[in-house]
Amino acid sequence: MTAGVPQLVVHRDKQLMAQAAAARLITRIVDAQSARGTASVVLTGGRNGNALLAAIAASPARDAVDWAHLDLWWGDERFVPAGDPERNAVQARDELLDAVPLDPARVHPMPASDGVDGSDVEAAAARYADELAKAALPGDRAGVPTFDVLLLGVGPDTHVASLFPGHPGVREADRTVVGVRGAPKPPPTRISLTLPAIRAAREVWLLAAGEDKADAVALALSGPGEIQAPASGAHGRSRTLWLLDRAAAAKIPAGLYPPASA
Repeated sequence: MTAGVPQLVVHRDKQLMAQAAAARLITRIVDAQSARGTASVVLTGGRNGNALLAAIAASPARDAVDWAHLDLWWGDERFVPAGDPERNAVQARDELLDAVPLDPARVHPMPASDGVDGSDVEAAAARYADELAKAALPGDRAGVPTFDVLLLGVGPDTHVASLFPGHPGVREADRTVVGVRGAPKPPPTRISLTLPAIRAAREVWLLAAGEDKADAVALALSGPGEIQAPASGAHGRSRTLWLLDRAAAAKIPAGLYPPASA
């Protein structure tokens, strides 16, 4: 099986999906730290990303992670002031990050609209791209670190991060981070990793739960191409994993993709 071929894990409901995904992520982080002393994860926001973080916070196994040797990045962010509760970074702190002993220097939120670049979202995106490039090691691809796991929520329109169908950001082939204007869901101004940055990850995990995601999941997995369905263009170097509940998986043709191993 090639690395870009998705593997699917379908759980009974969204609560079980969050708990199982949390256990899977804890294990993956611990394995990476055992092998290299450190691990790198890209977080996602939204209801499924936040549910995953809450499940980690509630898990007794969370103490197996060496939190001080974990680098955290974000796949996208709403370009609003730093303390705005709509920011993915603020929600992540509320769900998990404030409860574990992270090294603040290894937590990398995307710039806010009241930061040094002010309202210039393109400059803010370039600043984050520079931060990623400085963290990359020789041999890393696309000018970003080789993330161990990059998490993505799948929107009902198949968007991932803040890459929306037909928008310029999904077509970006060179830059690793872009400013997004005119997003079809509020707020309209955002910062996002691009597909080249996403594809630099060892593993990409796509999360979707609920009936409202069923059409998007079925479309993305039917291979329409990333311009029409950005989620179909998100894949990891060694593994691409779709973590779903039964409602989100309901419209996938039977036998289309193999189930994933643990």
